[in-house]
Amino acid sequence: MSSTVLIAEDDRAVRGALIRALELEGYRVMAVPDGAAALETLELEQPDVVILDVMMPNVDGLSVCRRMRSRGDHTPVLMLTARVEVADRVSGLDAGADDYLPKPFAMDELLARLRALIRRSVIDAEPTELVIDDLRIDESARRAWRGDRELDLTKTEFDLLQALARNAGIVLTHSRIYDLVWGYDFGPESKSLAVYIGYLRRKTEEGGEDRLLHTVRGVGYTLRAP
Repeated sequence: MSSTVLIAEDDRAVRGALIRALELEGYRVMAVPDGAAALETLELEQPDVVILDVMMPNVDGLSVCRRMRSRGDHTPVLMLTARVEVADRVSGLDAGADDYLPKPFAMDELLARLRALIRRSVIDAEPTELVIDDLRIDESARRAWRGDRELDLTKTEFDLLQALARNAGIVLTHSRIYDLVWGYDFGPESKSLAVYIGYLRRKTEEGGEDRLLHTVRGVGYTLRAP
């Protein structure tokens, strides 16, 4: 069964190019010209992945993503942006986006990132419970706790915590983490991983708990008991 992609892009030429490329790849495509129409579509349909342009009339892409997350919709979101500053990309991640792609982009790269997002959204056939010190992760329910306190995690945050917990005590390189969580290595200049590690540290330590996520400078990150 083919995956369904919702595209929200106000540039008619870009929207048309995306529709043609995705349909040729076998996707079922729904396309709308602005964020308001995207939200209306999401009330009626459940796509497998959403592509949002940041700058759109009526409701912009960041607002669409925030509204999706606030109502518990964890559909993977790929954000398209003409902005290249790190702060702008961090804004997209803060809004709940799973990935971002600067314009202009290569269609092959967009297709690769879509495939990675869809792969990540599939829950393992035989989920288990992971326990490291007072951290408990229910992979089936996609929930996590520090002691009795449940962690409020986005999809990407959960995927990252899960990948580190599955390799507890092992130092994972940046490239390996990108491959496990995003399915794609963004390269040494990307700040995405550092941003999400920061998110996870705040959420896993906000009750005053000991640090579990550790940086190994020049190498990567590891999750280990205090």
